[in-house]
Amino acid sequence: MDLKITGSVTDILPEQSGEGRNGPWRKQEFILETEGNYPKQICVAQWGENIDKFSLSAGDRITAHIDIQSREFNGRWYTDVKAWKVERDGARPGPPPRAGEPIPEPSLDDLDDSLPF
Repeated sequence: MDLKITGSVTDILPEQSGEGRNGPWRKQEFILETEGNYPKQICVAQWGENIDKFSLSAGDRITAHIDIQSREFNGRWYTDVKAWKVERDGARPGPPPRAGEPIPEPSLDDLDDSLPF
């Protein structure tokens, strides 16, 4: 099952690293704010080479392909949301406009008259 979450990155948390029984590890979490009338903030983790591969920044609008995993420790349950793939929305960086806000019109200076070849 392929789970996806789309939204805007609002914060990048500091990278964490350490040494485990399987060798060194790296993890970086980011906060993804979903869209809609009732946006939610979700803490999503990237592991290992995916940190450098996707190189996220605050304001990026993305779709994160995720795995959700829970584990029990001393009678309490902990849940991780792990991004294994990230796709950027190239249409427009930053959060979507709020309802009622006008979308700015492009100026003539923004138009590109050059041919694609």
